[in-house]
Amino acid sequence: MTNVLAIDDSLTMREMVRECLSSAGFTVTTANDGVDGVSQFSQDRYDAVITDINMPKMDGFGVIESIRGGDTNTRVPILVLTTESGASMKERARKAGATGWIVKPFEDESLVSVIRRVTGAR
Repeated sequence: MTNVLAIDDSLTMREMVRECLSSAGFTVTTANDGVDGVSQFSQDRYDAVITDINMPKMDGFGVIESIRGGDTNTRVPILVLTTESGASMKERARKAGATGWIVKPFEDESLVSVIRRVTGAR
């Protein structure tokens, strides 16, 4: 089963992502900020990570840099899911190692399609 970690400080957004991906057959773990997300990432093997950018304690850029600079599973696909759409932020995320960028609000079918594509899940 494909295991996805979703990191967002919004409970509503976490639940929307969980519902969308769980309905499509994915296992979803959530984290409520970047520090929690990096901690969760170190405790399990994930096939993909979805992270917000603007969060307390550690933002999404910090999450990406921590995962890419870590010791395990450093090539995991990391998707940014945010309200931000500026080119400079996208470029910063790409340079940090983000795999893709999705602007909120998302469409369920599109999110599922992207997760399937980056993980190879069917």
